[in-house]
Amino acid sequence: MTRTFVVGLDGAGWLLAEPWIDAGLLPNLAALREGGVSATSRSCLPPVTYPNWKCYSSGKNPGKHGVYWFERIDLADERIDVMSGADYRTAELWDYLNDAGHEVGVVNMPSMYPPRDLDGYVVSGGPDAVEGEYRSLDSGYTHPPEFASELHERYGYDVHPDPLLSSNEERGAEVEEILRLLELRLDVARDLFVEEDLELVHVTLFYLNVLHHFFWDGAPTRRAWELVDEWLGELREPDANLVVMSDHGAAPTTTEFYVNEWLARNGYLTRRTGVDDCLQRVGLTRETALALAKRFGAVDLLARAVPESVQELVPRSAGAKRERKMELVVPGETKALASGQGPIYLDPNSDVESVREALIADLEAVTDDAGEPLFAGVHRAEEVYEGPYLDIGPDVVVDQRPGVHVNDGMGGGAVQTEPDRWAAENTPTGMFVANGPDIRERGDIGEVDIRDIAPTILASHGLDIPADMDGEVLDVFVEDPDVGRRDPIPYDGGRSAGDDEEVAERLEQLGYME
Repeated sequence: MTRTFVVGLDGAGWLLAEPWIDAGLLPNLAALREGGVSATSRSCLPPVTYPNWKCYSSGKNPGKHGVYWFERIDLADERIDVMSGADYRTAELWDYLNDAGHEVGVVNMPSMYPPRDLDGYVVSGGPDAVEGEYRSLDSGYTHPPEFASELHERYGYDVHPDPLLSSNEERGAEVEEILRLLELRLDVARDLFVEEDLELVHVTLFYLNVLHHFFWDGAPTRRAWELVDEWLGELREPDANLVVMSDHGAAPTTTEFYVNEWLARNGYLTRRTGVDDCLQRVGLTRETALALAKRFGAVDLLARAVPESVQELVPRSAGAKRERKMELVVPGETKALASGQGPIYLDPNSDVESVREALIADLEAVTDDAGEPLFAGVHRAEEVYEGPYLDIGPDVVVDQRPGVHVNDGMGGGAVQTEPDRWAAENTPTGMFVANGPDIRERGDIGEVDIRDIAPTILASHGLDIPADMDGEVLDVFVEDPDVGRRDPIPYDGGRSAGDDEEVAERLEQLGYME
């Protein structure tokens, strides 16, 4: 019987890991790579937690599962919705394993809240399982539901760190808490794999990428990678395949590009003046307010005492985000509005094709101070996506160059600046390593697609590949698996999501929707 343990490292790439491997700091990762196969994994655009964890688990591009970023913009209805796990419209890797009678465990993977009803165990996590901005969930984040009690009693498990890291100046308790929780995730996943004898366990270390964002290759990040490497040594078993993979990579941030400010300057977006502008002029932002509240131990007091409607009026240093963006544009006069890190939505009531053609040409001409193009590519949506959900996706997708952070904040005025908050930004070049009894020693196999990982895992378990998966089975096996194609499992409609506001607040605090 094939058994597989998958370690998902959010934001992990060879650009960060290679120097530490060469320095001998990650011996277990080096050994796994040398004795099996390794590759650079190419993400779907944009290279972000949402949608790429689901691109991995479904083997599909966003046009087939329905989520393109943390939010969805609808200029026609003048609304912006925050996405949750319930918005994905697809069966996944675990559904096919269950269908074949295999039990699974999925621990802490973003896009799994509300928890899926699987044959096995689900522990929701990532940025999306929340209960208010600063409180960790005590229940309702596991399947079966009673498993949450065991997690608390046996492990002292928490869904999110407390205190939550929100600045690259916070190198004390916030970092220690992240390291504690990374170890807890691995501890729980390992015990499920061993004690429950599950055929597959996947664990994601989401807060690893938070360390990348705030510290890049600094000491807090290196400590986390060394912790992960020690665990890779413990998880390696002679009778199980071990897969290490990521949703995307990362690179040092060199430039902030404020895409909505650029759209406004170039006639694609018409702005209103709002209270955000006044507050920013006097230096009142959420970052300064939170820093003061943390200093005086008044975070919980202010969260209770200040009405949420008032809290939402205080802008981030980067400007207004999510639904505040919609409040700051003039409907009918705004042809385009952007999310961060790539997606741009057009008003369907405008002349979409002519606007899109002009917009792509203008964005392709954007350069940095050295005269170099700011983007690796600017694409029509149908050039990078295909599937039944193209109609709810963006119209244009910017492929941000490594080091460039496409920031969707409105109100700051500037178009290009030095890095605002993040020391590192996401890139589409992630990591894939496989080692175990079914994997032959091939070394570096170049580049694979993140959508190839799910069909490859299914093939290792002798299961046919769903006909609607985009990915292909990788040539990594000692013996070629005898698998064919099968009909997809129908999407079951999912479950109702949590509060959009709570999810958005957590994402804002981490800098994903600043």
